[in-house]
Amino acid sequence: MKASNPYWRERVVGQMSSQLVEELDQFETEIELKKQGKIDDRVFAETRLRRGVYGQRYDNGRRNDGQKTQNLGFPCGTMTKGPETVWDAPGMLRIKIPYGGLNARQLEVLGELAEEYSDGIAHVTTRQCIQLHFIHIDDTPTIMRRLASVGITTREACGNSVRNVTACPFSGICSNEAFDVTPYAHALAYHLLGHSDCQNFGRKFKPAFSGCKDQPCGLVKMHDVGYIATTREIKGEVKRGFEMYVGGGLGAVPRQAKLLSDFVSEEEILPLTQAVARVFSRLGEKKNRGKARIKFLVDKLGIEEFRRLVHEERAVMEHEESWSSYLKDLKSKVEMPLHNGGSELVASDDPEFSKWQKTNFYQQKQEGYVAIIISLPLGDITANQLRSLADIARKYTNETIRSTVEQNIILRWVSKADVAAVYKDLKVAELTMPEAGTIVDVTSCPGTDTCKLGISSSRGLAAQLRNRLMEKSVQMDQSVKDLVIKVSGCFNSCSGHHVADLGFYGVSRSINKHAVPHFQVILGGQWTQNAGAYGLPMGAIPSKRIPEAVDRLTQTYLEKQEKGESFKDFVTRVGKAEIKSMIQDLTTVPAYEEDRSFYSDWGDPREYTKEDIGVGECAGEVVTAFTLDMTAAERMLFEAQLKLEKSEFQPAADQAFEAMVTATKGLIRLRLPNVGRDVPALVEQFRSEFFDTELFFDPFAKGKFGQYFLDAAANCNRQHDHDTAHRQIEEASLFVEACHSCQARMSEQVTAT
Repeated sequence: MKASNPYWRERVVGQMSSQLVEELDQFETEIELKKQGKIDDRVFAETRLRRGVYGQRYDNGRRNDGQKTQNLGFPCGTMTKGPETVWDAPGMLRIKIPYGGLNARQLEVLGELAEEYSDGIAHVTTRQCIQLHFIHIDDTPTIMRRLASVGITTREACGNSVRNVTACPFSGICSNEAFDVTPYAHALAYHLLGHSDCQNFGRKFKPAFSGCKDQPCGLVKMHDVGYIATTREIKGEVKRGFEMYVGGGLGAVPRQAKLLSDFVSEEEILPLTQAVARVFSRLGEKKNRGKARIKFLVDKLGIEEFRRLVHEERAVMEHEESWSSYLKDLKSKVEMPLHNGGSELVASDDPEFSKWQKTNFYQQKQEGYVAIIISLPLGDITANQLRSLADIARKYTNETIRSTVEQNIILRWVSKADVAAVYKDLKVAELTMPEAGTIVDVTSCPGTDTCKLGISSSRGLAAQLRNRLMEKSVQMDQSVKDLVIKVSGCFNSCSGHHVADLGFYGVSRSINKHAVPHFQVILGGQWTQNAGAYGLPMGAIPSKRIPEAVDRLTQTYLEKQEKGESFKDFVTRVGKAEIKSMIQDLTTVPAYEEDRSFYSDWGDPREYTKEDIGVGECAGEVVTAFTLDMTAAERMLFEAQLKLEKSEFQPAADQAFEAMVTATKGLIRLRLPNVGRDVPALVEQFRSEFFDTELFFDPFAKGKFGQYFLDAAANCNRQHDHDTAHRQIEEASLFVEACHSCQARMSEQVTAT
């Protein structure tokens, strides 16, 4: 039996695993090495991205001190102040929240961190994560430690890794679900976190869970891997399982996920996903980032061949305890109320309560309880609001809180008897914005506010649309109110514009030598049925005319829809040509001298320009597993030297040996991608593949560098003093350099052939 993934652990408040402590110490060391110029920019970019530290655009940003900043390129840029060069790193920290699950103390810590290190605002993302913007790189290890103390990690929130595992925020309280997917989402998130089979992807890997087929829930069909809960009778017993999908994704080239299996048992869901990850890791594109998502691999191979390879991989995998250990305690994830359920709703005498109640309530399947949807304009919540919400969650619930992919927060298990009191407390905190889940509740990515890929101001447009639609919401017909709007700053679809009824993404047009912000209009996507269909592009419209386009399209739909016809079906019936003709006149742009407002973007009075658009980091860096292993080995050597300076002779020697082991693993992975870290096995593989064959042989060293590793492995239990520790560090340094040379020779041989 293979040992469980070292990252497999429950979220324990107040404690950090020794491995996590070590990892955060390592990241701090890597930051110091980067400052000294001892780590390559690309390598450091990938290592920080894997810890959730992400570059952000800064042409519109302001630091906490209110001073305008330069667009420096986080975090590798520097800013000179007089004769002194300082490490200036405007950036963002993405914080993983598996399935959106939060408790009160976590909300408080997020508020504290937003206030102390950011701009006082936490941002809920479209993958249920939390982001803090305007973060300095030097502060990130401290922030990570404080998050870890309450059971939250930033590990693999960005980069070429398994991203946050999302799930329906109504899991466990939905009357339509097959069963509660929460414990399965939790188990997958922590099983794959830091797993060795998930460290060599060419791009990101996004999982999602849904409790039912018909509703948006987890939006399974637009994910790299997705699961829809289902049951099946087997030998007279009702068994839980999942429909499993692979190869979905949005971005510039959207794909709908394909069915891998119509029933994967709960015992098999983790190992089969791991098998998918192994196939993706081994066969996925590594060089061309534009073709490196799993959707392209599934397209290339075909779903039948991909399925065959996955099951072939599954058959040879060594059993891991964490595949099924969580099933013994599924009830630990079952939520319980704090107060008894109310027999009927206790309403408020506040005149605004009725409007709020109509859209911000969700009737739980449990009698006497409701979930309250807290609508967050643009997904933003302040530090004070986080603290207030934590108090409310403690007062009325067992801290049962979920973030949503619509950038809101849900407070679950509120007794109907407490609703009026909860509303009163939420109103004091300014958290009673109505129209949650309606056309008013516009979803937006960060766009040009902070994203280096942003072309047009998605947040600016979303705010404008929200304000205009809110004014009309009282008189709005329900068929229009039920529509979904999503706005992205570029074609990458971070808001999910492809699956909205009305989707928009930022583009630019040049009009008489002037740049003008535009949005491409995407119509007829399907939000329900787990992102059941993608919309069609209708053409680009100037940013300042998008609100008028929304008015015109919704009014036409209201006037011409057939009974019960969805907006998607309306667009299909009417046809692209006629729809486009309805908005064609809105594509014109007044001359610069006639109306300069068209030449600036929403929320930004400056004249629009594309010059500030940079290189995005959503894909991570294409850095080979060998490079990452060698970077880790070099960091270990540096740490070994620090230990030697402190007269910690044994730890210094042990660390030097670990550097050798890590470098050896990196070298062997050039031939055997799924090699483990068992030292005796690595020694034998190194000897047979590299040493005995003289592939590792350096004519100047006459093979002795390889012998350094073999000798160190044979004597790994020896006791070290200053001299022997010093010698082991020197030998390890030579061995690591020899690994680099060996890889270079291998690359030259491949090129020559």
